[in-house]
Amino acid sequence: MNALLALSRVIDAFTNRLGRLLAWLILATVLISAANATVRKLFDYSSNAYLEVQWYLFSAVFLLGAGYTLLKNEHVRIDIISSRLSARTRNWIDVVGILFFLFPMCILIGWLAWPLLVESWNRHEVSTNAGGLIIWPARALVPAGFALLMAQGISELIRRVAFLMGRIPDPLEKHGAKSAEEELAEEIARQRDAAAGAQS
Repeated sequence: MNALLALSRVIDAFTNRLGRLLAWLILATVLISAANATVRKLFDYSSNAYLEVQWYLFSAVFLLGAGYTLLKNEHVRIDIISSRLSARTRNWIDVVGILFFLFPMCILIGWLAWPLLVESWNRHEVSTNAGGLIIWPARALVPAGFALLMAQGISELIRRVAFLMGRIPDPLEKHGAKSAEEELAEEIARQRDAAAGAQS
Protein backbone atom coordinates (compact mmCIF):
# COMPACT_ATOMS: atom_id res chain seq x y z
CA MET A 1 0.00 0.00 0.00
CA ASN A 2 2.91 2.38 0.64
CA ALA A 3 4.06 2.00 -2.97
CA LEU A 4 0.53 2.61 -4.23
CA LEU A 5 0.19 5.72 -2.08
CA ALA A 6 3.51 6.97 -3.47
CA LEU A 7 2.15 6.40 -6.99
CA SER A 8 -1.00 8.29 -6.01
CA ARG A 9 1.09 11.25 -4.83
CA VAL A 10 3.01 11.31 -8.11
CA ILE A 11 -0.22 11.26 -10.14
CA ASP A 12 -1.73 13.97 -7.94
CA ALA A 13 1.34 16.20 -8.30
CA PHE A 14 1.30 15.85 -12.09
CA THR A 15 -2.46 16.48 -12.28
CA ASN A 16 -2.16 19.52 -10.03
CA ARG A 17 0.60 21.08 -12.14
CA LEU A 18 -1.25 20.35 -15.36
CA GLY A 19 -4.44 21.88 -13.98
CA ARG A 20 -2.64 25.09 -13.00
CA LEU A 21 -1.06 25.26 -16.45
CA LEU A 22 -4.41 24.72 -18.17
CA ALA A 23 -5.89 27.65 -16.26
CA TRP A 24 -3.65 29.93 -18.34
CA LEU A 25 -5.35 28.64 -21.49
CA ILE A 26 -8.55 30.30 -20.29
CA LEU A 27 -6.75 33.64 -20.29
CA ALA A 28 -5.30 32.89 -23.73
CA THR A 29 -8.78 32.06 -25.03
CA VAL A 30 -10.21 35.32 -23.69
CA LEU A 31 -7.35 37.39 -25.15
CA ILE A 32 -7.66 35.74 -28.58
CA SER A 33 -11.42 36.24 -28.53
CA ALA A 34 -11.05 39.91 -27.58
CA ALA A 35 -8.36 40.48 -30.22
CA ASN A 36 -10.46 38.76 -32.88
CA ALA A 37 -13.50 40.91 -32.06
CA THR A 38 -11.40 44.09 -31.99
CA VAL A 39 -9.71 43.39 -35.32
CA ARG A 40 -13.05 42.49 -36.90
CA LYS A 41 -14.65 45.76 -35.75
CA LEU A 42 -11.69 48.07 -36.46
CA PHE A 43 -10.32 46.58 -39.67
CA ASP A 44 -13.27 44.54 -40.95
CA TYR A 45 -11.04 41.44 -40.99
CA SER A 46 -11.57 38.04 -39.46
CA SER A 47 -10.34 34.51 -39.84
CA ASN A 48 -11.90 31.16 -39.03
CA ALA A 49 -8.52 30.13 -37.62
CA TYR A 50 -8.99 32.60 -34.76
CA LEU A 51 -12.37 31.13 -33.94
CA GLU A 52 -11.15 27.55 -34.16
CA VAL A 53 -8.10 28.12 -31.97
CA GLN A 54 -10.50 29.40 -29.30
CA TRP A 55 -12.48 26.14 -29.59
CA TYR A 56 -9.26 24.11 -29.39
CA LEU A 57 -8.09 25.92 -26.26
CA PHE A 58 -11.48 25.62 -24.57
CA SER A 59 -11.60 21.92 -25.46
CA ALA A 60 -8.12 21.46 -24.01
CA VAL A 61 -9.16 23.08 -20.73
CA PHE A 62 -12.34 21.01 -20.52
CA LEU A 63 -10.91 17.64 -21.56
CA LEU A 64 -7.39 17.77 -20.12
CA GLY A 65 -8.66 19.43 -16.94
CA ALA A 66 -11.21 16.74 -16.05
CA GLY A 67 -8.63 14.90 -13.94
CA TYR A 68 -7.82 18.14 -12.09
CA THR A 69 -11.50 18.57 -11.25
CA LEU A 70 -11.55 15.01 -9.92
CA LEU A 71 -8.42 15.66 -7.87
CA LYS A 72 -9.99 18.75 -6.28
CA ASN A 73 -13.21 16.82 -5.59
CA GLU A 74 -15.19 19.47 -7.48
CA HIS A 75 -17.18 17.19 -9.77
CA VAL A 76 -20.94 17.10 -9.37
CA ARG A 77 -22.30 15.23 -6.38
CA ILE A 78 -25.76 15.06 -4.87
CA ASP A 79 -24.56 16.70 -1.67
CA ILE A 80 -27.96 16.69 -0.01
CA ILE A 81 -27.75 12.88 -0.02
CA SER A 82 -24.00 12.27 0.34
CA SER A 83 -23.73 14.68 3.29
CA ARG A 84 -26.07 12.39 5.27
CA LEU A 85 -23.91 9.30 4.66
CA SER A 86 -20.97 8.13 6.73
CA ALA A 87 -17.44 8.69 5.46
CA ARG A 88 -16.97 4.96 4.87
CA THR A 89 -20.21 4.74 2.86
CA ARG A 90 -19.24 7.74 0.71
CA ASN A 91 -15.84 6.20 0.00
CA TRP A 92 -17.36 2.84 -0.83
CA ILE A 93 -19.73 4.56 -3.28
CA ASP A 94 -16.69 6.20 -4.90
CA VAL A 95 -14.86 2.86 -5.15
CA VAL A 96 -17.83 1.31 -6.94
CA GLY A 97 -18.28 4.38 -9.14
CA ILE A 98 -14.62 4.48 -10.14
CA LEU A 99 -14.39 0.76 -10.89
CA PHE A 100 -17.71 0.25 -12.65
CA PHE A 101 -18.44 3.62 -14.22
CA LEU A 102 -15.38 5.89 -14.49
CA PHE A 103 -12.86 3.29 -15.74
CA PRO A 104 -15.19 1.64 -18.29
CA MET A 105 -16.27 5.06 -19.60
CA CYS A 106 -12.65 6.23 -20.01
CA ILE A 107 -11.65 3.01 -21.76
CA LEU A 108 -14.67 3.00 -24.07
CA ILE A 109 -14.35 6.65 -25.11
CA GLY A 110 -10.60 6.31 -25.60
CA TRP A 111 -11.09 3.15 -27.68
CA LEU A 112 -13.72 4.84 -29.86
CA ALA A 113 -11.78 8.10 -30.24
CA TRP A 114 -8.42 6.57 -31.18
CA PRO A 115 -9.37 5.42 -34.73
CA LEU A 116 -10.77 8.89 -35.48
CA LEU A 117 -7.48 10.46 -34.41
CA VAL A 118 -5.43 8.02 -36.52
CA GLU A 119 -7.64 8.58 -39.56
CA SER A 120 -7.44 12.36 -39.14
CA TRP A 121 -3.64 12.17 -38.86
CA ASN A 122 -3.27 9.91 -41.90
CA ARG A 123 -5.56 12.03 -44.08
CA HIS A 124 -4.03 15.33 -42.89
CA GLU A 125 -7.61 16.38 -42.20
CA VAL A 126 -8.25 20.12 -42.26
CA SER A 127 -11.31 22.07 -41.16
CA THR A 128 -13.96 22.51 -43.82
CA ASN A 129 -14.13 26.21 -42.90
CA ALA A 130 -12.13 28.57 -45.09
CA GLY A 131 -8.82 29.31 -43.41
CA GLY A 132 -9.53 26.69 -40.75
CA LEU A 133 -7.00 24.65 -38.79
CA ILE A 134 -5.83 21.06 -38.97
CA ILE A 135 -8.18 18.70 -37.12
CA TRP A 136 -5.97 16.04 -35.54
CA PRO A 137 -4.86 18.13 -32.50
CA ALA A 138 -8.50 18.57 -31.51
CA ARG A 139 -9.18 14.86 -32.01
CA ALA A 140 -6.09 14.03 -29.92
CA LEU A 141 -7.55 15.90 -26.96
CA VAL A 142 -10.29 13.28 -26.50
CA PRO A 143 -8.16 10.16 -25.87
CA ALA A 144 -5.55 12.27 -24.04
CA GLY A 145 -8.16 13.81 -21.78
CA PHE A 146 -9.76 10.51 -20.87
CA ALA A 147 -6.35 8.87 -20.33
CA LEU A 148 -5.50 11.64 -17.85
CA LEU A 149 -8.90 11.28 -16.20
CA MET A 150 -8.36 7.54 -15.82
CA ALA A 151 -4.89 8.11 -14.34
CA GLN A 152 -6.39 10.43 -11.76
CA GLY A 153 -9.13 7.87 -11.18
CA ILE A 154 -6.43 5.33 -10.29
CA SER A 155 -5.04 7.77 -7.74
CA GLU A 156 -8.50 8.40 -6.30
CA LEU A 157 -9.17 4.66 -6.07
CA ILE A 158 -5.89 4.11 -4.21
CA ARG A 159 -6.76 6.83 -1.70
CA ARG A 160 -10.30 5.55 -1.18
CA VAL A 161 -9.03 2.03 -0.50
CA ALA A 162 -6.28 3.36 1.78
CA PHE A 163 -8.89 5.25 3.78
CA LEU A 164 -11.10 2.18 4.07
CA MET A 165 -8.04 0.29 5.37
CA GLY A 166 -7.45 3.01 7.96
CA ARG A 167 -4.18 4.19 6.42
CA ILE A 168 -5.05 7.83 5.60
CA PRO A 169 -7.65 10.46 6.55
CA ASP A 170 -10.88 10.75 4.57
CA PRO A 171 -9.92 11.94 1.06
CA LEU A 172 -13.45 13.28 0.55
CA GLU A 173 -13.16 15.66 3.48
CA LYS A 174 -12.84 19.17 2.08
CA HIS A 175 -10.27 21.42 3.71
CA GLY A 176 -9.73 25.13 3.35
CA ALA A 177 -12.09 27.64 1.77
CA LYS A 178 -15.76 26.89 1.34
CA SER A 179 -17.07 26.25 -2.14
CA ALA A 180 -19.46 28.66 -3.85
CA GLU A 181 -22.27 26.14 -3.37
CA GLU A 182 -21.59 25.90 0.38
CA GLU A 183 -21.54 29.68 0.71
CA LEU A 184 -24.83 29.94 -1.23
CA ALA A 185 -26.46 27.27 0.96
CA GLU A 186 -25.36 29.10 4.11
CA GLU A 187 -26.69 32.42 2.77
CA ILE A 188 -30.06 30.83 1.94
CA ALA A 189 -30.21 29.34 5.44
CA ARG A 190 -29.38 32.75 7.00
CA GLN A 191 -32.11 34.47 4.98
CA ARG A 192 -34.61 31.75 5.88
CA ASP A 193 -33.76 32.08 9.59
CA ALA A 194 -34.00 35.88 9.39
CA ALA A 195 -37.42 35.64 7.68
CA ALA A 196 -38.61 33.14 10.30
CA GLY A 197 -37.37 35.44 13.09
CA ALA A 198 -39.17 38.43 11.59
CA GLN A 199 -42.48 36.52 11.44
CA SER A 200 -42.32 35.37 15.06
